[in-house]
Amino acid sequence: MRTHRAGDLRPDHVGETVELCGWVASRRDHGGVLFLDLRDAAGVVQVVVDPDGVDGADAHGVRAEYCLRVTGTVRERPAGTVNPDLRTGAVEVAAGSLEVLNPSEPPPIPIGDRTDVDEVLRLRHRYLDLRGERLQRNLRLRATVNSAIRTAMEANGFVEVETPMLVASTPEGARDFVVPSRLTPGEFYALPQSPQLFKQLLMVGGLDRYYQIARCLRDEDLRADRQFEFMQLDAEMSFADGADVRAVIADAVSAAVERVTGAPVGEIPVLTHAEAMARFGSDKPDLRFGMELVDLGHVFATTDFRAFQADAVKGLRWEGQADLGRGRLDALIDRAKQLGAAGLVWVKVRDGGVLESPTVKFMSEAEQLGLLDATGGRPGDLLLVVAGERRMVDTVLGTVRNDLARPPVNEGGLRFCWVVDFPLFEAIADDGAPIPAHHPFTAPHPDDRALLERAHGEELLAVRSQAYDLVCNGWELGSGSVRIHDGALQARIFERIGIDAETAQARFGFLLDAFRYGAPPHAGFAFGIDRLVGILAGEENIREVIAFPKTQSGADPLTGAPTPVDDRHLRELGIQVRRRG
Repeated sequence: MRTHRAGDLRPDHVGETVELCGWVASRRDHGGVLFLDLRDAAGVVQVVVDPDGVDGADAHGVRAEYCLRVTGTVRERPAGTVNPDLRTGAVEVAAGSLEVLNPSEPPPIPIGDRTDVDEVLRLRHRYLDLRGERLQRNLRLRATVNSAIRTAMEANGFVEVETPMLVASTPEGARDFVVPSRLTPGEFYALPQSPQLFKQLLMVGGLDRYYQIARCLRDEDLRADRQFEFMQLDAEMSFADGADVRAVIADAVSAAVERVTGAPVGEIPVLTHAEAMARFGSDKPDLRFGMELVDLGHVFATTDFRAFQADAVKGLRWEGQADLGRGRLDALIDRAKQLGAAGLVWVKVRDGGVLESPTVKFMSEAEQLGLLDATGGRPGDLLLVVAGERRMVDTVLGTVRNDLARPPVNEGGLRFCWVVDFPLFEAIADDGAPIPAHHPFTAPHPDDRALLERAHGEELLAVRSQAYDLVCNGWELGSGSVRIHDGALQARIFERIGIDAETAQARFGFLLDAFRYGAPPHAGFAFGIDRLVGILAGEENIREVIAFPKTQSGADPLTGAPTPVDDRHLRELGIQVRRRG
């Protein structure tokens, strides 16, 4: 139906007769001559319509978002009318014929202009929202990323394998979405939170190097970087350790970034989890700005200031903020308390290194000098100090650091880092069993195997794992680990986390049985496509890089999902629904 795309026309096409199809982005009537901006997937071109000299439809009846077919001649725009903001801005099409392929009612949302448009309304008419340049760009960028990833993985010898969408429910930290079985009423499948167990079985099966751009589903609360369903690059390697996996993933990520930005990622620095927490107060540190946390334990080791007589005393320097008003300072204190601290001490650095704070009177002269020296405080700076249990102190100051200085999502370039040696367990449950920080198939650090055997209670939190995360600009892109491939060790981990042998066999027997048949050492990784594309597109919310996302409440305004299921269907499934309230 067309010879060219509207957005592809350039001065080289001047003099050619072209046939275009698209939508009317705007309409301007200049004394009888109409100027239509015709938009298609490639962009916009100006079409000039003289109603007296055009065949076909009544040009004056054409309105915004009408779907048209235009035949005309490409010509240069008259002097003074070139539009440098358009790729087609040097040319226009003089229409010879005009055909309305489909009229349009007035759109309920402005196309491409999101100013003061309710998000639910936009999602209800997502097919119209998708016509805008922003989402068109984001979804094409996403396709570019997927293509680059596939090319890189295949170049590294990986085989793409699709894993099942109907699986058994397994504990991976979030709630499963469950699917009732019609053939076995009262029993359920789960939608996969990840292909974790299947990709390990593929390694036992000798596939050696597997990858998949996999759809995963988790029933967890939504936020800017999280949706119920998401896409991830999922990969697994046999006869490999964490460094091998990280090298391959870095290659795939760099290929995607270079395809989009034109510049490779370069070498990605590696931080241990302990170092990341100590320096940045976060296991997903944003390296684009300074304000690193400073340990002040040596400064206040013998202090008489009771507030600083704690397991840890740490601070950070906020450059040039010594004139911050009392209202903002009180808000910082409230924020620290909200995050779990007993309080926050602020200290303003004045000329001559004089410190100004309600707490200065409790510090010795040596402590004041030590505080200045340790933080590098200069006149005009504001120092913020928190004391208490070390993990809490790091987390509070790390969050405050991000609150105060974190730039927009991709401002200042892309700063990747690997975080390695995560704790094997993140907390101790009320029954005394440790809770896995990653998943129960993660191998413990070889240097901590003895500690794993002898430790109890809180001591277990010191056991490190062979897990690693890829972080970019403060976003966790993905996680991976060396897997347990020894059945005895896997059984011991299950025992440690409170899963007895009978339960382990019932839930994971297929994996444990596979380990009895020469399972190779293996390791893997998965990172979120949505998050990587979001960063590359400069979007703070991954909904803007997903074609048909859910709202923050998990609703789909477009289709009305979730919706009730009729009673006949429920009876077939052997399900009875209890209404809340």
